Amino acid sequence: MVLAVVLVYTVRLFSIQVIDRQYRDSADNNALYNRTVYPMRGVLYDRKGRMIVGNQPSYDVVVVMRNVKDLDTLALCTALDITPEYFQERMADIRNRRKNPGYSPYTRQVFLSQLSIAEISDFRENLYMFSGFDIENRSFRKYYYEAGAHLLGDIGEVSKSDISNDDYYVQGDFIGKQGVEKYYEKILRGEKGTEVMLKDAYGRIQGSYRNGEYDVAPVSGSNLKLSIDIDLQMLGEKLMQNKIGSIVAIEPSTGEILCLVSSPSFGPSQLMGRHRGENYQRLAAQNDKPLLNRTIQGTYPPGSTFKTAQALTFLQEGIINTETLFPCTGGFVHAGLRVGCHSHSSPLKLIPAIATSCNGYFCWGYYRMIGADRYGTPQKALTVWKDYMVDMGFGYTLGVDLPGESRGMIPNSDYYDRHYNGHWTGLTTISNSIGQGEVTLTPLQIANLGATIANRGYYVKPHVVREIENGQIDSSYLERHYVGVDRRNYEIVVQGMRQSVLDGTCRAANTAAYQVCGKTGTAQNKGHDHSVFMGFAPMENPQIAIAVYVENGGFGAVYGVPIGALMMEQYITGTLSKESSMKAEDFSMRKINYGTEER
Repeated sequence: MVLAVVLVYTVRLFSIQVIDRQYRDSADNNALYNRTVYPMRGVLYDRKGRMIVGNQPSYDVVVVMRNVKDLDTLALCTALDITPEYFQERMADIRNRRKNPGYSPYTRQVFLSQLSIAEISDFRENLYMFSGFDIENRSFRKYYYEAGAHLLGDIGEVSKSDISNDDYYVQGDFIGKQGVEKYYEKILRGEKGTEVMLKDAYGRIQGSYRNGEYDVAPVSGSNLKLSIDIDLQMLGEKLMQNKIGSIVAIEPSTGEILCLVSSPSFGPSQLMGRHRGENYQRLAAQNDKPLLNRTIQGTYPPGSTFKTAQALTFLQEGIINTETLFPCTGGFVHAGLRVGCHSHSSPLKLIPAIATSCNGYFCWGYYRMIGADRYGTPQKALTVWKDYMVDMGFGYTLGVDLPGESRGMIPNSDYYDRHYNGHWTGLTTISNSIGQGEVTLTPLQIANLGATIANRGYYVKPHVVREIENGQIDSSYLERHYVGVDRRNYEIVVQGMRQSVLDGTCRAANTAAYQVCGKTGTAQNKGHDHSVFMGFAPMENPQIAIAVYVENGGFGAVYGVPIGALMMEQYITGTLSKESSMKAEDFSMRKINYGTEER
């Protein structure tokens, strides 16, 4: 019996000490502390290798609730420049397991995060006074240019859903919230490391355990080279001051986005550091919605820029040719319906119709297509039309490497059947022909149309990341998407757009330095019309395709064309002439009065 008892105890002791880790882990937890070492986040560069976003040291104030004793609350609040009320609120939030899942008084909790050296200095000098509190080294973003906020995005503290969706994160971690920071989060964040620290009986850190033998070094995030030109981006934001709208520029041959301007905007550093939350709330409360990325989330009627897509469709379907004449006596007039137009010669052929932006010509072309006998019914004809529009990149997201892209609207026959009980014709939907009515596009889609025409029939999916350090970008951003329209038809539209710059609605974009092709748009609105421009340059071997959209800016030639011309000059020549610089200053000072009715 004695031998049996000894054997049982021996087996049990062996199990506890050697096999079962429960007690060992408990002992280790009492004596050891695994301190997370956060990696440096990947750096962002522009296409010319200039650093746009880097990192700078920051500090988190952390607290172990169990060790908070005899705390001088007033001294701590003074050192951290916070109010006693905020202190009490923050401590209550930390203890609240609903707001802070997994809370334990024995583990470190983040009290304040992302403090600068200046903000932490007084607290650090008096740290000995605040038992239970400590400082952890972190880093936060440093912006070398106060531009590109919507494109770059921001980082903020993780939410409950972030933690539940990815076990990489714990309470107090930070994650990309918008823009490039969000889309490429897993590439930028890196991998956390660990320092094993030795604690005494009172939970105080005594130093590294076994000289760091069990430490794991962090792995920094990968750097990204963006496709944007920061000079072009800053010029675009300057030109759009005091205006609502956007500018998108694309390198046609690669699909690389050269600038992505959404106005109104804000400095990216406003959503950084301890004041991020209050700045975000202030921006969110503004009526002009500066947090909205209008380049990919705003959906607008494309106006007459859409006529180029109609010309391509009509040519490919054989509805018209370059010699087809249509009348325009003040607009399109048929069966009691009238769509107005400005004064120009009549009748017109296709190329001068593009150059003068004739409404009548494209209304007649659309009416002829929807009513053509070859399709059988208007429903089938509209389906063919819709398929061309979708193939050109409308009605669905293009797949840009940024979160939150909108798809716009290209109506189909089911849509009209529901609204008109199946009884409708080309006259009913005639507004589609001139980019009005139900048709809406994002500025990115309009710029992509310009890139497709510049390429004479294909586009590469637009993207903002050019290179990934130690990695490859998605192969879909390298592939050409060919539109089902012959190159010869694109050449015809290019001629029309070139003619528009020489003696049509885009004359303000003309220059002797290179050949510009363009198309204006004046999109109807409840208040003043929107000013739109879509174009590319040079005509042969194009380097840039661009879309400019200024809400309530009036005719396309008023704001869209001159802003587009300045942007193209900056990118192609690398600078602005003295005369153009004066124009840029003038446009940056122009202010559009957005009244309640116009908004």
